[in-house]
Amino acid sequence: MAAGKSSAGSKNKKKWSKGKVQDKANNSVIFNADTLAKLEKEVPTYKLITPSVLVDRLRINGSLARRALRELEARGSIRLVSLHNSQLIYTRATAPVTTEA
Repeated sequence: MAAGKSSAGSKNKKKWSKGKVQDKANNSVIFNADTLAKLEKEVPTYKLITPSVLVDRLRINGSLARRALRELEARGSIRLVSLHNSQLIYTRATAPVTTEA
């Protein structure tokens, strides 16, 4: 009777999966001429600009995206909307906002 149970038990033994495999992101760590031209031309026209958006669209790494955003802000191409911990939120530069007092 014990032999019958063990053979039936091994038949339905749980098979452990290896888990989901995520593709490795092959993002560049330095700017090449094409990426730099795209950054200077297209990024100032985006409505929402974050490091995550640049990483996704330009295929650059996060530290390079943060440096690029600081450079564009210094030039006046984009405007800082919110700074919260490490998430920077920018928008395209429009006419300066004036407050009437």
